[in-house]
Amino acid sequence: MKDRVKRVMGSVLGVPADAIVESSSPDTIATWDSLRHMNLVMALEQEFGIRLSEDQIVELLSCEIIVATVEEALTQSRA
Repeated sequence: MKDRVKRVMGSVLGVPADAIVESSSPDTIATWDSLRHMNLVMALEQEFGIRLSEDQIVELLSCEIIVATVEEALTQSRA
């Protein structure tokens, strides 16, 4: 799961996936601006077949939070 999230993040943000760590955030990745944030959301939704709420979208501010949110959304979609 984490590796898939990192691959999506790397692709959207234009950085190597192996350079992304749990604490990676808009503060540590220069290319992570508001437009790429929305592109990231759309890419994650497509990759994992999920829908994220507005509240979830604004909270996606680190790789660690993104992984947890995607896992939660996948669990809810299976229920």
